[in-house]
Amino acid sequence: MTAERPTTEVIARAPKALLHDHLDGGLRPETIIEIADEVGYAGLPTTDPAALRAWFRDSANSGSLVRYLETFDQTVAVMQTAEGLRRVAKESALDLAADGVVYAESRYAPEQHLTGGLMLEEVVEAVNAGFREGELEAAAAGTPIRMVSLLTAMRHAAKSTEIAELAVRYRDEGVGGFDIAGAEAGYPPTRHLDAFEYLRRENAHFTIHAGEAFGLPSIWEAIQWCGADRLGHGVRIVDDIAIAGAAFLDDPGAALAAPKEAVYLGLLAAYIRDTRIPLEMCPSSNVQTGAAESVALHPITLLKDLRFRVTVNTDNRLMSDTTMSREMQLLVDDAGWTLEDLRWVTINAMKSAFLPFDERLAIIEDVVKPGYAALGVS
Repeated sequence: MTAERPTTEVIARAPKALLHDHLDGGLRPETIIEIADEVGYAGLPTTDPAALRAWFRDSANSGSLVRYLETFDQTVAVMQTAEGLRRVAKESALDLAADGVVYAESRYAPEQHLTGGLMLEEVVEAVNAGFREGELEAAAAGTPIRMVSLLTAMRHAAKSTEIAELAVRYRDEGVGGFDIAGAEAGYPPTRHLDAFEYLRRENAHFTIHAGEAFGLPSIWEAIQWCGADRLGHGVRIVDDIAIAGAAFLDDPGAALAAPKEAVYLGLLAAYIRDTRIPLEMCPSSNVQTGAAESVALHPITLLKDLRFRVTVNTDNRLMSDTTMSREMQLLVDDAGWTLEDLRWVTINAMKSAFLPFDERLAIIEDVVKPGYAALGVS
């Protein structure tokens, strides 16, 4: 094994697993422009692809989660037909596969794609069809990928139980689980207990956006009240970690440099580490929304070193102008990560995937481990 920092070429070749990627946050600018023209949507800020890409990135760089979420008005507007949804899903699979992603969970909120007259079931079926097409084309191109969708309910709305039922209805057709998303403050996950209780009765998987813009109460409710399998982001768990008596956020740089024997875990942080609850962390996105100061000072590195089950994710590739390779490169360049670290978080992600155990194991043993072994890490 080697502790040398991997090159850009090596990172590009490394197999990757992605658990937290929003379908409506990863469109190609060219696709947005073309579909907008087809459906007669005139609300785009520009019809130049390069300028539109820059507009999404700059708008998302506000440091505000609320402002960040407003950029989705543009992408959702062109995802209101079965043809548009199918195209977006197919291109998402192809783009991820080209980046070396071998397994991806893509989440979206069916309730946000009904203004063109589609039914919830038609939305799910269109996205599923697009993913299957993308998988076939990616395999033919020599970059196979497995795509699984997560159905998201918006935490400010009242459709969570209906969306949970939809996720269960389609779980044998490519839907891996359920999620809630949207602004955290004022909309605790406990508002959706009926949905979570239904999912548990049905032995279904679910994750909850928690601990991004809101603190420990959001995480505690997601785990202890709602029973989430995973945490979307979970960055604020560091509020329950002290280093030499000081909070992590008081001085992240000093915290990352402190000896690990100086670290104290609060009860919630210890519980999450002890029970191996996965954290779906998204470095670039977290910096954009103000949940982290920088990639170099992102809590993911401390949590990795403390052996929490952290995973690396893109969140919204368009808004963050990112890829999985770029997220990994940033962690290598800015936070000193090694190829061994990247392998470890990739296996973490596959262990935490909403797939049957034997299918997770097959990807780990037949794809991830051999892929990293070919790069010199075993």
